[in-house]
Amino acid sequence: MKKTVFFILCLEGAILSFNVAASAALIPSISQEFSEPAFIAGRIIWLYMLPYGAAALFYGPLVRILDSRKIELFCMALFSIANLASGLSRSIQALFVARFFTGLFGASVIPLALILIAREAGSANRGRLVGLFFSATFTASLAGLFLSGMLPWRMIFLIPAIAGFIACVFIYMYLPGLKIDPAGVKVNYLATFRNKAILRLFTYILLISIFYHGVQQWLGVYFFEQYGFNQFIISMLVTLSALSGIFGEALGGWFSDIIGRVNTVNIGITLMIASVFALFFKMPVLLLVIIMLAWGAGWAFNHAGISTIITDLPDEFLNEAASLNSGVRFIAGGLGVAVSGLLMQKSFIMGFSIFGICLLSLLFFTRRLLVRV
Repeated sequence: MKKTVFFILCLEGAILSFNVAASAALIPSISQEFSEPAFIAGRIIWLYMLPYGAAALFYGPLVRILDSRKIELFCMALFSIANLASGLSRSIQALFVARFFTGLFGASVIPLALILIAREAGSANRGRLVGLFFSATFTASLAGLFLSGMLPWRMIFLIPAIAGFIACVFIYMYLPGLKIDPAGVKVNYLATFRNKAILRLFTYILLISIFYHGVQQWLGVYFFEQYGFNQFIISMLVTLSALSGIFGEALGGWFSDIIGRVNTVNIGITLMIASVFALFFKMPVLLLVIIMLAWGAGWAFNHAGISTIITDLPDEFLNEAASLNSGVRFIAGGLGVAVSGLLMQKSFIMGFSIFGICLLSLLFFTRRLLVRV
């Protein structure tokens, strides 16, 4: 894969991810500005994730009939406009609408990146490229989270808007298009799900995404309501999960090539389980730092292993699988946030208990669900 192309993919991933994780930390600030309860302001998360997940299902098959470069240029431009609208919104309803369209157009980035890596990189190096790509996304998440503790919340949406317009220039000049299928559009989701191994793979992705986002996206509210931390401390704690994710994605991608995809996935989910159960106890900030580092590293290892498995799939399933990866993750994540919000309102301990037990149960079925296609 050409370095220029890989750089553009990483740049797009970074812009896409800049405010995704930060949004959870910004909920208390947005809640206060618009005088809305935190659990109402928290809708900015799933109103982004659900349209993202639904739209992602179309981008993989779409690049068979349309120039992928034009698709990405169009989507990045509208993604940037939607971020601009988020930063300039004057009501929480306007913010909700803007976040909806941000998810709708941002969904093109990761399916295209995985398809290009799968087609232009050898099997022995895919894990490393996947890991580096997602390290770039975690680096951007880290930057967004860090800045969310110091800048007005609106700037966290305006920064990717400006960066996105700049990225459009690089996309237009350097991003290659994928070969168009002369037979026309082929949407092979039915054939994909007839493959039992792929069905099991995406069952795993569905479940891990529900459980992860069910915990992750309410951590900001948890630290605010249970500990009384201010915005800066909340942002710094959530930032730590992104910090460990930067190295976790790169290391997880490397491990995927060295010790195997499934072993890497299992290391990740084990770290996640330990972190969730540790949150049962009220503890000093120093211990919360360690927990957040372990939680972020666990998710990153799991994510890198699964994403590399997807790039190993046969060509006949690749486009659909790349779209399904984003679609299933974000739809499941949005559902996880919505359901966990109901649980966390009653009791954070109850919510963490349920999701921790679910993660532990999933660990025992990992090898059965992730058999090779």
